[in-house]
Amino acid sequence: MRQKRSYGRVLVVSTLVGCLEVVLTIVVVLVYVQTQPPQDEPPDWVTIGGSLVATMPLVGFVAFLLSLVFVVPAVALADLIVRGLGGRAAWWAAGASPPAVAALLAAPVLIYATHNDTETGSTLLFWASATALLSLGALIALPRGEGLLRRVALWGAAAVVGTALFGALGLAVGLAYEPPRIGPRTMTGTWIDETRGTLVFTADGRVEASGVGVHRRGDRPGEPFRRCSGSGTWFYEPGHDVWSQRVRVEIPVCHWQAWHVDGTGKEPRISQEVGDPGSGLLYKLRKASDRTSRGS
Repeated sequence: MRQKRSYGRVLVVSTLVGCLEVVLTIVVVLVYVQTQPPQDEPPDWVTIGGSLVATMPLVGFVAFLLSLVFVVPAVALADLIVRGLGGRAAWWAAGASPPAVAALLAAPVLIYATHNDTETGSTLLFWASATALLSLGALIALPRGEGLLRRVALWGAAAVVGTALFGALGLAVGLAYEPPRIGPRTMTGTWIDETRGTLVFTADGRVEASGVGVHRRGDRPGEPFRRCSGSGTWFYEPGHDVWSQRVRVEIPVCHWQAWHVDGTGKEPRISQEVGDPGSGLLYKLRKASDRTSRGS
C-alpha cells in the first residue's frame, strides 16, 4: 500500500530547500564579487557577515511562508491532478508540480505588476525565476520514503560546500580579478573623475591636469578635497606583473603617489588610495572615450 503523503513534511522540506537556495546564492555572489574590479569603498565584510547571520531567521520565515502559500498547495494540486488522471507514477506529480506553482504565482505577480506598472519582460523574468525556485522545493519534497529531510539537509550542505570549494579553486587558478595590462599607448588620452577633473596624457610624455583631486590622510571618497591643475610629465612603469604596474605623474604644484591600475581592458582606470594606508578607499579616474572627451 502506498504511503500517504505528509504535507507537513512537504512544508518542512520545502522550507529547508528555500534556505539552502539562499545560502547557495550568497556563496555564488561572494565568489562573483571577487572576479570584479575593486569598488571605491571596500565591502565591510564583518558588517555584511553579521547582517547575514541576523537575517537568517527572517529568511527561514519567508521560506516557510512561501512554502505554505505556494509549494504545499501546488503539491496538493499536483496530487489531485494525478488522482484525476488515474496515474500512479511519481513522475506524473513531478511534471504537474511546476505548472501548479506557476498557476498559483500568476495572480499575485500580475496584481503586483499592474499596480506598480512593471515592464512585461521584468514581470515574466520574475515569474519564471520564482516558479523555478519554488518548484525545486516542490519536486524535492515529492518522494514519500523515510529520511527525506536528512538526505536533503546532507545533500544541500554538500552542494553549498562544494560550490564554495569550486569557487575558491577557480579564484586560485585565475578567475579572481586582475587589473588589465596597459601601456603607454593606453595611457595616451584623457582620463576623468566623477566631477570632470581631467588628466590629459600625450604620447611625448607630457601631462595636463585640470581639477584633479589631491587627497590627504583621513580623507574619504565623496568628501571635499583639494583640486590641482598644472602641467608636467608622466611615465609608465610596467612592473613585474599586472598588480605592480604604476603610472607616475610629475607636476610641480601637484603631489601624488604613483597611480595604480585597475578597471577592465575595455574600461581601464587609474586610482589613488584615499585616507590612511591600507584603507582600501580609492579615488579613480577612468579612460574617457573620444566622444566623452569632446563633450567635456
